[in-house]
Amino acid sequence: MVASGTEASGGGDEGLRRRGCTYRKYDFLPEESFQTWGNYVKALSQTPGRFKDRVLTRSLDSTELVEMKAQSHNEMKKTLNWWDLIWFGIGAVIGAGIFVLTGLEAKKHAGPAVVLSYVVSGVSALLSVFCYTEFAVEIPVAGGSFAYLRVELGDFVAFIAAGNILLEYVIGGAAVARSWTSYFATLCNHDSNDFRIVAPGLGENYKYLDPIAVVVIIGICFLAVLSTKGSSRLNYIASIVHVIVILFIIIAGLTKADTKNYEKFAPFGPRGVFQASAVLFFAYVGFDAVSTMAEETKNPGKDIPIGLVGSMVITTFVYCLLAVTLCLMQPYGSIDEQAPFSVAFEAVGMGWAKYVVAAGALKGMTSVLLVGAVGQARYLTHIARTHMVPPWFAQVDGKTGTPVNATVTMLSATAVIAFFSSLDVLASLLSISTLFIFSLVAIALLVRRYYVSGVTTQATRNKFIACLVLIVGSSIATSVYWSKTDKWTAYVVTAPLWFLGTLGIWILVPQARSPKLWGVPLVPWLPSLSVAINIFLLGSIDRDSFIRFAAWTLIILVYYFFFGLHASYDTAKDSLAKRLEAGTNLELKKAEAAEVYAPSAARDSGLDGKSGSNTSAHPAS
Repeated sequence: MVASGTEASGGGDEGLRRRGCTYRKYDFLPEESFQTWGNYVKALSQTPGRFKDRVLTRSLDSTELVEMKAQSHNEMKKTLNWWDLIWFGIGAVIGAGIFVLTGLEAKKHAGPAVVLSYVVSGVSALLSVFCYTEFAVEIPVAGGSFAYLRVELGDFVAFIAAGNILLEYVIGGAAVARSWTSYFATLCNHDSNDFRIVAPGLGENYKYLDPIAVVVIIGICFLAVLSTKGSSRLNYIASIVHVIVILFIIIAGLTKADTKNYEKFAPFGPRGVFQASAVLFFAYVGFDAVSTMAEETKNPGKDIPIGLVGSMVITTFVYCLLAVTLCLMQPYGSIDEQAPFSVAFEAVGMGWAKYVVAAGALKGMTSVLLVGAVGQARYLTHIARTHMVPPWFAQVDGKTGTPVNATVTMLSATAVIAFFSSLDVLASLLSISTLFIFSLVAIALLVRRYYVSGVTTQATRNKFIACLVLIVGSSIATSVYWSKTDKWTAYVVTAPLWFLGTLGIWILVPQARSPKLWGVPLVPWLPSLSVAINIFLLGSIDRDSFIRFAAWTLIILVYYFFFGLHASYDTAKDSLAKRLEAGTNLELKKAEAAEVYAPSAARDSGLDGKSGSNTSAHPAS
């Protein structure tokens, strides 16, 4: 009774801590390695061994589906269907990318051929959607690509991806929030920077401070923490209005089309098309947020494929139509970089239409911010379940069924970035993170299909690794060569090497696992092509963005080796100990049951000691 009372007390205390806004050390660093300075020093001394353990350890589907979800204390509510997911997908994607970056890239890099840039980016995004979909159906948890990579490529790779996933969402939200301010200014008949505060002491890309973007993010935060289904309904209404405005832009814009604007279709050549495509990949960012909602989906096997693939096909088609419309309305050199569609209508004598466009753009960007807020919080929630970041972020509110701590934290970081940084800086850095993660997910899908520990033989594993190295290596070589020169001679080598690597997997490596509910078609060709296109597009991004990306990667690595590694190592060992203890207890219970059962069974059959002696003593009976 005393023990029971203690447990109840402890549980009650923990419950109170979760309900209140306290910030005790135990909420953030509950692991053994951080309980004393001595423990921490000992943990640091064991870093090489612990790192090796985490690199080689892969999670299980069941671990992500059961143990990790239990870390949140409360279940997320299953309220979404495929219709919700399609509109979430449309709401997540169609926003700042199409309404701002189309003009920027058409003017600087692609000209009217910007439509081809959208096609290339759209194909790459669609290939990634297929890869995401199979994982989301098989492992329907809030962790999205982080959970998928933990299962197939291990903890360390998953953590590197996790850091970039969080960066992707913070930067994406900040970029959209700043675009929101630009279109709001247009709606109010002001220049895009009129509502920003100029700080001359800061650099050119950081001196326009944006308080309106911060206010918008705060409003989105309140909506995101209240209810996922409520967010879905609001997104649904906003997206319908958005689609109506897009149809207006296309129809009204094409009535003012001038085919002379298409005479110089690709003024910057193929390199300009691919440079624009790499940046315009930003316009497709957000669909992966839909995969994080798998945990809240009623029927993942049906709803997720329809929701993800359907929304991406619709989005790509709409983007191409909008890009064609813009470049037919205005010569590419006259397109406004900040609010291209609004200014284009004013230029063709339809000044009144700019208000409709600006209002539609604001609706679209609000949807993007809302879906992004929902998605990024769920990523952080699942990452926190592994203790790679403090488990305080994993807590799900019992009343709303949403991860409040994670939502508020992510949107606070988004607000800070949005306050300072310009859109062009954010867009390029975001594209690197996104393309990097999508490449990893495609590789993880190949690993999932072709390698299963205990099933795949060593010889088959070696063939698979060799082919995978050939695919990735040839893709990197193609990307680097593309970034350095306009010549084509090296492609005669790199393209066949990619083909041979993919063909080798197809012919020489038998599939070790088949999808249970829904699978990507044309494996290994489709995920291999996804790897090649994503890596190729990385070769079109500017050097400064790669420097920023490297600096961020260094920051998350420092955090990992000083905190994340030791927290996740302790958590994994505790989980293993609990599983072993549970297994031992089960065996003991089985043994006890056998001991109880065996004598009674023996007595019933006359084989116990006493009955046996009697039987032998009286053979006649």
